[in-house]
Amino acid sequence: MFSAQKSCGSRKGAFARALQKEWRQYRYVYLMAIPMIVYYILFCYMPMYGASIAFKDFVPKLKIAGSPWVGFKHFRSFFQSVYFTRLLTNTLALSLGNLVFGFPAPIILAILLNEVRQNWFKRTVQTISYLPHFISVMVICGMIVDFTASGGVINDLLSLFGFKRQTMLLNPSLFRPIYIISEIWQSVGWGSIVYLAALTAVDPALYEAARIDGAGKFRQILHVTLPGIAPTIVVMLILKMGSMMSVGSEKVLLLYNSNTYSTADVISTYVYRKGLLENNFSFSTAVGLFNSVINFTLVVLANQISRKVNDTSLW
Repeated sequence: MFSAQKSCGSRKGAFARALQKEWRQYRYVYLMAIPMIVYYILFCYMPMYGASIAFKDFVPKLKIAGSPWVGFKHFRSFFQSVYFTRLLTNTLALSLGNLVFGFPAPIILAILLNEVRQNWFKRTVQTISYLPHFISVMVICGMIVDFTASGGVINDLLSLFGFKRQTMLLNPSLFRPIYIISEIWQSVGWGSIVYLAALTAVDPALYEAARIDGAGKFRQILHVTLPGIAPTIVVMLILKMGSMMSVGSEKVLLLYNSNTYSTADVISTYVYRKGLLENNFSFSTAVGLFNSVINFTLVVLANQISRKVNDTSLW
């Protein structure tokens, strides 16, 4: 028993010495990390307590602790709501559209830019494609509204080919294409930065070997470039899956209207209306929590599938 206590004490002493050595060597790094840790504690972990109002009838006067518990009442109300199917369908439609058309776009742009040999042209294209990312959502939506108006530039171009002028954002069938195309335009340049960085790690000798074997540009991209950046693509896809259900409420709120609710109303805009406009905080929290659980589940599933298929995963 004495020897066991002595062994335990020696392990604790070794751990303390290792900790002191780690602190002396990296103390400035840890000090720099303190603001980030405080930020996450204050704005990410402490607010988790507020999610409990999803299971309560929250009364501001009684605060969170004093509000009565109601269990899954608000979740059942949402699932039985006439809006549930519409919200889920619209959210999935916009998310899948962004995934199918928006996710490959930065990859394609990065590969095309990687093949450009004129540096001035490459820098010009990069600058132009990055610019929309730095424009605020409010300005972007204002531009979209102006461009798609009956007298806007898009209608001017379409009228040349015989199409009838219309205010496109009043047409429910056009809302999703407008949203997805504008998302691609806004994010394609910024998203390509990650893949351009990954392309620099691909061994040039592999391209030389492929050329010797008679492979053209397309086959080099297919058999060298894409496999070389596959781990990056997989990681970005897993992260994308984690936000599939979180369609940006700000942009939808600024673009949709009562005419397009049938195809534009999504979970995040519904949470905004119920929580902030109708002051139904418990119900909106329940809907938001349901949305977060679905996102978390998608991340876990995508990670597991990726690990089994190609041995690449986040954890």
